[in-house]
Formats: sequence, structure tokens, C-alpha cells
Amino acid sequence: MANVTQGTLIPTESIRAQILAILTAWGMPEDTASTTAQVMVETDLLGVDSHGISMLMSYEEMVGKGQIRIAARPRVLRDTGPTALLDGGAGLGHPVSVMGMNLAVDKALQYGVGVVGVVNSHHFGAAGAYARIAAERGVIGMVTSSTRGVLMVPTRAAIPVLGTNPIAFAAPARRNKPFVLDMATTTVAGNKVKVYHLNDKPMPEGWVVDEKGRSVTDPHRGMEYLFRRKEGGITPLGGTAEMASHKGYGLAMMVHILGGTLVGASFSPIRNRSQKPDEPNNIGHFFMALDPKAFR
Repeated sequence: MANVTQGTLIPTESIRAQILAILTAWGMPEDTASTTAQVMVETDLLGVDSHGISMLMSYEEMVGKGQIRIAARPRVLRDTGPTALLDGGAGLGHPVSVMGMNLAVDKALQYGVGVVGVVNSHHFGAAGAYARIAAERGVIGMVTSSTRGVLMVPTRAAIPVLGTNPIAFAAPARRNKPFVLDMATTTVAGNKVKVYHLNDKPMPEGWVVDEKGRSVTDPHRGMEYLFRRKEGGITPLGGTAEMASHKGYGLAMMVHILGGTLVGASFSPIRNRSQKPDEPNNIGHFFMALDPKAFR
């Protein structure tokens, strides 16, 4: 396969090899780097350009600061019947997430249900990449994750208190491709704003609001409200109170409880008060798999 970018065909394998070379140059082991590169390429091929290759610049900065322990290997902290808890070792989230969902599927095939939590991780790309693993192995998969950034402004509020808190769900189909849902619980993912900023492209109304709740369409001002100002940010799914954005806010809370609180990860609004530049983010993930054969 090849990617099409402004009329230029770029072989997918060339991109994967380039990502692999970058990751290993940073000090990532060959096997975990290969897993990460594969997930990043698949994410871009699915059209989620905000969570694939474009994240390399952010990862490089975090590796340079010492936040991401690039040589880390995932390990099992607890394994009891249908559940388990993994430690990401403060590395990139992709390797431990592939391991986590595959372990959840293994448990679902044995017990009917498998639930695996991950603690001490970092950004893992697109949640749907891991839900798809479950569907490809014939079971239902669900993924949630806490986030590092505090970007979501609650309904009728001015100061953000939650992240974009993603959720993904995938179910296999007998004759067709799997059903896959992959979404942020905000109107848009934070990295999507970054993509518009890099391309100097105006944002749609309702993605980002300022300190007075007014819509911001300039992508450069949008980046300021997301990453440099205390007030303003991304709206919850729904956009406005009139369009029931409280539902998006409530859904984000549920996602964090599963992907953050339950597994023992940090809560960014509190962690921000004391986290040093070189300290890991301690992001958490939640992976659940259900074997349809256990129910029918």
C-alpha cells in the first residue's frame, strides 16, 4: 500500500521503516519499536492523522525531557483469573497497550470476559487500534484511557478540568468488516486542533472556546487556549449546553474512572501542581474483551 500526500505516493513500508529508525535511534528496543511503528502507520492509514505519525515531534520532546523512558518494557504487576494489571514502565503507550488488549482477549477466550488495566504509561495513539485487535481475534473489545492534557471545558464553565478522554469499541462481524467506534469525549481531539494549526487551516465553529465561551476558529489562537492559557479549551461532545454537552462531560468522567482512577493512574489537574518536567505522566488505560460464545 501507499499513502497519498499532495500528489506524491509514499510506500507504507518506507514510512514504517522510517518511524522504526527514529524510535530505535532514541533508544527504544527493536521489538517494542516495531510494535509502535506498526500501530502508528495503521492509524494514519485509517485516516486518523492526528494520532499517528504526526505525534513523533511531541514524543521526541518528551523523550528529551526524560518524561518518556523510551527503553522501558511492559511488565505484569498482577494477574488473577480474568483480570490483570500491567505497568508500562513510563514508556510509550503503544507496546503495553498491544500487550494489554491481547492479554484481555486471551482471558476472554478462557473465561468469557477479560479485563486488563495499565498504569504508568504515556500517550498510546488511537484507542481504536487496540479495540480492533479484539475484533480481529473474534471477540468484542472496549478501550478507555486517561489523558495528560487538561483541555476540556465543562458545560457552562470557563476553565478546563478534564482531557479528551478517548473511548473505543469494536465488534466482529460474520460477513462484513468489524464495527469500530473510536472517539474522543470532546467535540474534537486536541491533536486535531494541532493538525489544523500546522496546516494553517481555520477550525470549524464550536471546537474551541475562549474564556467567555465564545467560539475560536483561528487554529493558532486555538492552540494558545489549549496549551498556553488557563482559561478556555475544547468543548465536551455536544458542543453547547443547548446541544446537551453535559452528556459528553459525563461520558469523559466515566472514561477517566475506568482508564485512570480504577487502575491507579494520575489525575492531571492534581498532578499538574507538583509534576516536574522530567517526571512521567502516569497515564492509565483500560482494556476489556468479551467472548460472544459465552453469551449465545
